[in-house]
Amino acid sequence: MAKSTRQYVFEGMELLPEALVPFVEKRLESSLTGHWQVQVVEKLPGLRPNSKGEIAWDQSALFNAMDRFWMDAFKAVLGRAERSLVNELVDVRNKLSHNETFTYDDAERALDSMRRLMESISAGEVAAELAKMRDTILRTKFTELQRNEERRKTHRLDISVETVAGLMPWREVVEPHQDVATGEFQQAEFAADLAKVHNGSAPSEYKNPTEFFARTYLTEGLSNLLIGAAKRLSSASGDPVVELQTNFGGGKTHSMLALYHMASGTAAQDLPGLDQLLSQHGLTVPKKINRAVLVGTSRGPQDVLSVEGGLKIRTTWGELAWQLGGAEGFAMVADNDERGIAPF
Repeated sequence: MAKSTRQYVFEGMELLPEALVPFVEKRLESSLTGHWQVQVVEKLPGLRPNSKGEIAWDQSALFNAMDRFWMDAFKAVLGRAERSLVNELVDVRNKLSHNETFTYDDAERALDSMRRLMESISAGEVAAELAKMRDTILRTKFTELQRNEERRKTHRLDISVETVAGLMPWREVVEPHQDVATGEFQQAEFAADLAKVHNGSAPSEYKNPTEFFARTYLTEGLSNLLIGAAKRLSSASGDPVVELQTNFGGGKTHSMLALYHMASGTAAQDLPGLDQLLSQHGLTVPKKINRAVLVGTSRGPQDVLSVEGGLKIRTTWGELAWQLGGAEGFAMVADNDERGIAPF
């Protein structure tokens, strides 16, 4: 599966600490008097040293340290252009954190800014890797532009406004569902909702695995997703993490519902279309699979989830552990859940 532009930017950002950490620490150590770690922690309250007194840097902390101590430690070796690059990359890091999309132009500029910053601190190897990523983005962009241009040149749209005698009305060829025919159809009732399917309150068309697959056309993309998941579940390779990127209404929820029902324990022969797909690739899905569903819009951070046994679940980590392992799984993170911190 081809990488998305956002994935390229993410991977580029992951390369930066390798070169930035030694550079930033060396500049701070040589420019600040006393214990420079203490001064950094005072100006960056969210940053904490470990038991050895070492600071656990991430990209955000590195950029913030360069900005806060620019006059003291970095102005002597970097110019205004480099400071602008640092500020720009702060925005890129924020876009990644908020799962925002990147156009080809956004991704190319972000990777080029990373490359320029690495060159300014003499991190040649990292800069070269970033340049390769940027060039890949540019090649993909220009290939797509060329393809679209060729389509415009060769495509001729001929529309006939004449009717063909003998054709039956569409409503006689394909009989509408009863609620559509009577005008009682309400679209809101049939909007795909993963949370409602999980808690059992969704319409039968979405909640029932057999009905769902009977009404679902397995496109090439959806088929590839299900095949990859089946391989992973049966220990036959397959990606452990899948990033769904489509436009609004592009089928992300429907894809997740397909995965959810495939792992429901329902026999494949009872899932129309899926049985043939798995058979063609010689795959099977285990009958017992522990599923977990976390939908960010269905539960707020202040909501406490009460489950059997009188347990109170306060965090998404706790809910994830409960769904996957029940009381035994929740016990592994119970202390973290009560204190509201992520488990290690």
